[in-house]
Amino acid sequence: MAARARAVVWSESALTALEEVAEYVAQDSREAAVRILERAVAVAASLGTLAGRGRVVPEIDDSSIRELLVFRYRLMYRIEAERVVVVAFIHGARDFATWRQEQSNE
Repeated sequence: MAARARAVVWSESALTALEEVAEYVAQDSREAAVRILERAVAVAASLGTLAGRGRVVPEIDDSSIRELLVFRYRLMYRIEAERVVVVAFIHGARDFATWRQEQSNE
């Protein structure tokens, strides 16, 4: 049975976070920033057919919200019927509860 193909889209906040990470990392290493960007984009693109492979985000415990690691970053996404939405790109050491509170205040 073939995997179901879904469109993959990035939320504005996730895309902004990815850009901020790349800008920050590029201050020390442009090559490292490019690696992070390329890997994040490739991992996200692969979700079009392999969305179920990520783990359920433990802090949320909703099977439609999953994550994959991209180096030290958590790429979180929501699986919908026709698409996959990348909802967050945050550093793995960041306090999730604080981040989530900041997101709800925006």
